Amino acid sequence: MNRRFMIVGAGLATLAACAPAARRIGPDGLPLPGVYHVNDNDPNEVMFRFLDGLNTLRSAAGAPAVAFDTKLNAAAATHSRDMAVQNRPWHFGSDGSSPLDRARRVGFTGRIMGETISETYETEMETLAAWMSEADTRSVLLDRTATLIGFAWFQENSGKIWWTFVTGTTSAAPALGTQG
Repeated sequence: MNRRFMIVGAGLATLAACAPAARRIGPDGLPLPGVYHVNDNDPNEVMFRFLDGLNTLRSAAGAPAVAFDTKLNAAAATHSRDMAVQNRPWHFGSDGSSPLDRARRVGFTGRIMGETISETYETEMETLAAWMSEADTRSVLLDRTATLIGFAWFQENSGKIWWTFVTGTTSAAPALGTQG
């Protein structure tokens, strides 16, 4: 008799483990989003998922593919952290630096084309989609003259993510278009 209870109990425990976790429902009847923790994912996975998504969108728009530049990634990371410290999404650093200044500080000698930033709780792909939905940020993402990108983020303990995306080329002539 005890053996049957153990077998049935183990079967029920197995079925319970297969059931989807209970989700909180919002006032609109839709599931409430969970907090996306970038640090729970492999940073390279996040970076390359973003790059693949961006290059897919660029290809569909007839723009050439772009590649990561380690110096632009460093400039983007610096700005993401600085925006969190300032607690505001904007293109100027706490020291008054511009995207061009930040790129030069890390040794980038090419041309800066633009910068796009975001303060959000969304994933990198949701952020990319939001940037694509606005004409000004979409123009930075799809700039046909850009060949290099920098992409980075800083996530606060609350889950808020500060994303920074920078575009550039190997040409040294200065140019800049920044969009929020």
